[in-house]
Amino acid sequence: MTTQPKLDYESYDDRALARLIEIRDPEAVRLVTTRNNQRLFRAAWSILKDRTESEDVVQSTYLRAFAAIASFEARSTLSTWLTRIAINEALGRCRAGRRRRAHLNENKVTDIDEYREKLMRGSTSGLSPDGSLAREQLRILIEQAIGRLPDAFRLVFVLREIEGLSVAEASDVLGIAQATVKTRLLRAKRRLQDDLAPEVKSALDGAFPFAGTDCEAITERVVRAFCKSG
Repeated sequence: MTTQPKLDYESYDDRALARLIEIRDPEAVRLVTTRNNQRLFRAAWSILKDRTESEDVVQSTYLRAFAAIASFEARSTLSTWLTRIAINEALGRCRAGRRRRAHLNENKVTDIDEYREKLMRGSTSGLSPDGSLAREQLRILIEQAIGRLPDAFRLVFVLREIEGLSVAEASDVLGIAQATVKTRLLRAKRRLQDDLAPEVKSALDGAFPFAGTDCEAITERVVRAFCKSG
């Protein structure tokens, strides 16, 4: 019996991975979700500022995108395509939330969710016990300061400074001019300078972690929901 050669998924370009996802290949789905989970989560959180709903947006994004993967033409990267879908999904939920709150306010009903909103907490730290507490405190301080930024500034800041997109990539994802990306980022940084001391800025790299068991769990949920539904 001849053993079939193992596919080298890491070597495939976006178009090839998209074709494998189209036939519901579980390994291709795992690779693409693992590569993009953190970026999509951070983008969603920058709009919703709610961990549970942001995770739901990530999963919903994959299921919607993979169901329509045949339409992916590789005009942009697969990551950019997915991020754009996640942002639109999060914005849609944000608008729906505002409509619900407006309806409640009209009927003089208190929207208690507004007072229960919590900033997400990290899933992993990777630090020694004696250093983890200080890092956790810094991370919370940073996330709270970013959470206070205006919506448009916060989204650009997260994509550029935390997720590491270039100006061109952020412009493509958000559908705004590169000059606008630069202006919003500059204004976000100026606002943050009022809240953050210089010594804590270096902790940004660890902000909004979405890895480890959280990352694996959402990947497996997408694989089960998408690959086994065909």
